[in-house]
Amino acid sequence: MSMRDFSQSHECLSINTATVRQSYGADFPLPKIIEACLERGIGAISPWRDQVAAAGLPLISKLVRTHGLKLSGYCRGGMFPAADAKGIDAADLDNRIAVDEACELNAKCLVLVVGGLPGALAGKPIHKDIQGSRNQVFDGIGKLLEYSKSCGMPLAIEPLHPMYAADRACINTLEQALDVCDALDNEQTGAIGVAVDVYHVWWDPKLQSQIERAGKNRLLAFHVCDWLTPTTDLLNDRGMMGDGVIDIPKIRGWVEAQGFVGFSEVEIFSTGNWWLRSHEEVLDTCIARHTGGFV
Repeated sequence: MSMRDFSQSHECLSINTATVRQSYGADFPLPKIIEACLERGIGAISPWRDQVAAAGLPLISKLVRTHGLKLSGYCRGGMFPAADAKGIDAADLDNRIAVDEACELNAKCLVLVVGGLPGALAGKPIHKDIQGSRNQVFDGIGKLLEYSKSCGMPLAIEPLHPMYAADRACINTLEQALDVCDALDNEQTGAIGVAVDVYHVWWDPKLQSQIERAGKNRLLAFHVCDWLTPTTDLLNDRGMMGDGVIDIPKIRGWVEAQGFVGFSEVEIFSTGNWWLRSHEEVLDTCIARHTGGFV
């Protein structure tokens, strides 16, 4: 399968709403983001739960349906590990609610950022047992999968760069994520798969082979941005496509060779650059880079 030609259209572009979470450094609410995307003919988004909650799920659902918006994904579920049974139960409940929200918005999938050592995100990890956290992640995804299958909402495990292993995600390679998928769904039903975010996996020497292993049924989402050198902040200094060192078109070629025909979802966290610019400039640049051969 040859790569799709993006040069004449941005119909395959999706905007992860974190990319324009701020405009001129100030909060930019989700209804305004949707309006700005529609003005530019961007027909797909991937909203974050906190942005949806701030605007209200009923309003966002109405906007999505009224304008025929598509959701390339919904961000995010996960954060499964906890210090005790009460914490595990709370995480399980919150993840079921996330599935419900994703269903209401008719998302392509619920993206899972699985979590790391309990307490680490707040700077106070309660233990150093990363395998214990991975076991909790596996158990949590297994329980959630039973619920999500009953709702018809696919789960997309997003492996994060190893620098996030302690606090945000102890699944750090596509291989790890696919091992979980295979253990929980060996028939590859499409109920669970992966979100391939180039920022997190571009460095992996096994990336092409693991994308091939995933195949069409497991490739649920494709996220793009760039890795800057030097990187000034490991979380909030993502680059616009073409400004860094990731060969994004090559990776997209590997993904599309497996039959992926979904959206290229731009997800940029950038406190020192793109979030300080106008949303108009950010969105227009996303379109230009998407059609200009940088994706």
